[in-house]
Amino acid sequence: MSMADRLRRLRPTDESRNDAEAVPSQSSPTHVADAAVRGLQAGFVATLIMTAFRLPILRSLPPSANFWAQYVTGGEPSEHPVAGLALHLLYGVQAGALFGALFALQDAERSIEPEQRGLVWGSVYGMALSAFGSQFMLKKLLGIRLDTDELALFHAGHLVYGLSLGAWVGSRTEGVENPDEEYEYDNGN
Repeated sequence: MSMADRLRRLRPTDESRNDAEAVPSQSSPTHVADAAVRGLQAGFVATLIMTAFRLPILRSLPPSANFWAQYVTGGEPSEHPVAGLALHLLYGVQAGALFGALFALQDAERSIEPEQRGLVWGSVYGMALSAFGSQFMLKKLLGIRLDTDELALFHAGHLVYGLSLGAWVGSRTEGVENPDEEYEYDNGN
């Protein structure tokens, strides 16, 4: 596709404005609630992906095991692997639901595809969670100071989470009436 063709696709036309007006057939609260449910699903998947990314590299449990040991039961974080992973999954699912709702509230032009916006905003969201996690959760709440290498991998893990979350939500939230039909999941795609 030539550059001129790409630019023509980005320019709004009467047809694209009509499509943009036709999409919100649901009420705004219903649209946001549906997006939050998709965000919940995305948070589950993204947390699994993030955990699969970080466990072999860092060879340690998520900091939620430290939270569990320090504030719930006592003992060492290594004594609570299941609770630490479950709590981490709970955090990720809740953060995904919030992202889904916020993404549905975002008003953007139709020239930017929802999948592209999902990747961009998911990355930003993942890094915001990472900054909050490293500055407040780790330093202030748990008294943990990560080495430079560990901190870089902590941020990388949250970037992976954000990309996964944004890709899922962006591809399923906006402009798609029925994602299963639109993306032909039943036909082997």
